[in-house]
Amino acid sequence: MKIFKSANKAQTGQIKLLTVVISLLILTLSFSKNAMAQEKIQMVRLAKIKVNPLQLDKYNSALKEQMTTAIRLEPGVLTYYAVADKSDASHITILEIYADTAAYQSHIQTTHFKKYKETVKDMIKSLELVDVNLIAAAKKPDF
Repeated sequence: MKIFKSANKAQTGQIKLLTVVISLLILTLSFSKNAMAQEKIQMVRLAKIKVNPLQLDKYNSALKEQMTTAIRLEPGVLTYYAVADKSDASHITILEIYADTAAYQSHIQTTHFKKYKETVKDMIKSLELVDVNLIAAAKKPDF
């Protein structure tokens, strides 16, 4: 009889341990799923722009104003980098990173973005928007 009671206590201990492990696993999965649902995917886009070379200085000024205003006022606008082709400065590429698509949709409704679009509409010869996935990023601290 003692052997049966010992086995019973051991089984009871294993069942309790198994119950705790399963409960922790369920809680972990539940929190992970909630965290993943709350995690927003950044929106990363390249804007490839060809500007009328005669309007390049005016375009660059309007672009800089729009970029600095968006970064200053919009928490969802995370990064802008605008670069010009060395062989043809009227070919501009902008790297844009937004917190998510909702931040982008909000951005294009702002007064400063609409002002930029209106200002440059006759300066731009072509515009190509390319949505991309960020593979990796690296930068020096404080740069």
